[in-house]
Amino acid sequence: MTSAPTTRKKRANGVESRQRILDAAVEIAGERGYDGTSIAAVSAKCGLPASSIYWHFKDKDDLIAAVIERSFEAWLTAVELPGEEAGTPLERVTAMAANVAKSLVDAPDFLRLGLMLALERRPTEPRGRTVFLQVRDITHRKIAEVAATLFPALDEAAVDTLTTYAIAGADGLFVHREVKGDTVDLVALFELHAQVVHDAAARLAKERQEA
Repeated sequence: MTSAPTTRKKRANGVESRQRILDAAVEIAGERGYDGTSIAAVSAKCGLPASSIYWHFKDKDDLIAAVIERSFEAWLTAVELPGEEAGTPLERVTAMAANVAKSLVDAPDFLRLGLMLALERRPTEPRGRTVFLQVRDITHRKIAEVAATLFPALDEAAVDTLTTYAIAGADGLFVHREVKGDTVDLVALFELHAQVVHDAAARLAKERQEA
């Protein structure tokens, strides 16, 4: 019978191996894209045999989907609106935007890989693309909750419009940094974007009140 310490050690080794595989997949996919990523390349990068990778993941698509999920979970914690003690609605949303930008600098994998997959059309949709579209829906709901909290005068349609605009703008800023590199201050750009979104929300709210 396997002892408890041995079982825990095997479990810990399994978790460590899985993280090594995911880290290697991030590097390979970042360099070569989805099509250029292979189990053989990930195996060479992480130093684990292909059999170990297949023990954790069914195939490459399953691996890429796991990369997106892990990165998104880390990023999602940043999408939290600071409480009223943080200041005015503008100060609160600006602080949240800065946190989101910092998290994208630290863990950009889900957005980088997800946007690659989202812009492609294939006969059979990769699971990674499906997962990315699902996390996009979650993101939309989270941002919509923030907008509704800060601007209760907005109706559902206005909240949806504002949220769509906010996410699209954030995508553009992220792509800009990916193109230009680390010289781009993503935090400063996100803070500016938050101010623009805040002003747009205030305008929408005023229009609803005057209608």
